[in-house]
Amino acid sequence: MTIPFTLAACAEMLWRDRPIEWRCMRLAEMGFQVGLWNWPDHDLTKLEKSGATFSIMNGYLRGRLTDEAGAEELLATARETARVGKRLGVQRLNLHGTGLGAGGLPVTPCEVVSGAMWLKARDTLLRIAEMAEEEDVVFTLENLNLPLDHPGVPFGRAEDTLALVSAVDHPRLRLNLDLYHAQIGEGNLIELCRRCLPWIGEIQVADVPGRMEPGTGEINYQGIARALHALGYDGPVGMEAFASNDPEAALEAFRRAFTL
Repeated sequence: MTIPFTLAACAEMLWRDRPIEWRCMRLAEMGFQVGLWNWPDHDLTKLEKSGATFSIMNGYLRGRLTDEAGAEELLATARETARVGKRLGVQRLNLHGTGLGAGGLPVTPCEVVSGAMWLKARDTLLRIAEMAEEEDVVFTLENLNLPLDHPGVPFGRAEDTLALVSAVDHPRLRLNLDLYHAQIGEGNLIELCRRCLPWIGEIQVADVPGRMEPGTGEINYQGIARALHALGYDGPVGMEAFASNDPEAALEAFRRAFTL
């Protein structure tokens, strides 16, 4: 049996009573790459010394896709973050339709996205891709679920992120396809993976309901793993989930789900 994917896990969601550098070291010892949220929350020197390989990190501090002022702020903080990402060797830098605040709620909620906002978002992402070329980094655009965790985030659905990334169609801009969010908002996950495949930079997983490790809810992740392998996907799969009990047991359940 083999694991045809590179497996990673979000450090912030596991061992939450431990220092972040300890979590990164333990994930690396267990054979996982590491996902991070906001880099200003952490001591970069300690992260550098952890020995971890960082799969993904939040790729901006502020800003939004849909208007000029928000785009300028997004570009500026994304460039700053790109340089931090290069320092840490982060492989992908993650974006959303707008900045997220407390509880994952949008800083600038948007219930209706106009045609002009779609065009501006595409233009902003093209500028992001061009900046990524200059900085030699890769950005991803993540889908989020609107019904439960992130109401009011523009371009939250996977349908929306796919439309934008495929319209820009630049190798420095990929999809962060989050299957937890997609299951809540859209479903039909294997077909969604097939449609998104040419633009996927990373796939993220957690089970539904509860946002815990594979095997705790309704998603057949073994079936998804087989389908991804059949489609030819061999890239990163990151567990962005809380542990239902022991974090190490949760990580082993994740590893088993993606072992074929």
